[in-house]
Amino acid sequence: MTTDTDSLRKRARSSRLGRRLLAERYSSYWLTLAGYLAIALFGGITLLLFYRSLPILSEYPLSSMLTSTNWDPARNNFGFLPAIVGTVYVTALSMVMGVPIALGAAIYIAEYAEGRTKTLVAALIDVLAAVPSVIFGLVALIVVVPFIGSYVAPVFNESTAGVGIFTVSLVMAIVVTPFMTSLSVESLESLPDELRETSLGVGATKFETIRSVLLRAAGPGIFSAILLGFGRVFGATIVPALLIGGQTQIPTSVFSTGQTLPTLIVNDFGELMSLPLTQSALIFVGLMLVVVVWLFNFGAMLVQRRLKRRWQYQ
Repeated sequence: MTTDTDSLRKRARSSRLGRRLLAERYSSYWLTLAGYLAIALFGGITLLLFYRSLPILSEYPLSSMLTSTNWDPARNNFGFLPAIVGTVYVTALSMVMGVPIALGAAIYIAEYAEGRTKTLVAALIDVLAAVPSVIFGLVALIVVVPFIGSYVAPVFNESTAGVGIFTVSLVMAIVVTPFMTSLSVESLESLPDELRETSLGVGATKFETIRSVLLRAAGPGIFSAILLGFGRVFGATIVPALLIGGQTQIPTSVFSTGQTLPTLIVNDFGELMSLPLTQSALIFVGLMLVVVVWLFNFGAMLVQRRLKRRWQYQ
């Protein structure tokens, strides 16, 4: 009887083990398939955009479109330079304004705030990160635009209605700062306490520990947060469409109106969709956005790996 019972138990364990191994195998196949599907989706989108961009690329040299300042689709003039410059200005200014604030807020939440204060501030940051960007744009139209037009621009001897490059950059910095802050807090809080204790134990102050140890250890994670913030600013549509002014011109100052690559698509695609060359030109703008973001992500991934290796060997 004992022998039969032991045999049944062994068979049951063997059956359970077989089912677990089978489930693990199918899970592995599914995850592999999901990864390849993601790659195929990206490749398919890129190829579709490239195919639909062929009419404009076969009609006009790429170099002339990228360097021309004349954007007049009704007369078949497709100069992307003003939108490119506007995109660079908005992205650069937004990151310059947003990154220091996001990093400072993340350090405060992760290393200085305690108890209810920490919970309240962290919750507020998470709520702000989840607010749709269109809400920030609408509030900016009511508050930020009049303030910049009436008080900020005159300080710099600029005359503006309040919409323009600086307004978009300021609002986009506000939009992405909570997002970058939340991710940076996670990176700092994931570090083991032994790093802090060891640094403090050898006589370093708390600020020195944060600057020399924690920021370096959390560097790859913080860098990823900044990278995601960059992608969000670079591809932003609704806030620039509301606040940039929609003028396809080279900005002469940060308070000038302008255009970005995403707003170029939004402003012109609907009414000019019936024009084949214009449609192809706007689809090519989308292709440029995809390629630039991919190149930036790829380069940032290489930098991130180098940062991780440097930290591992130190």
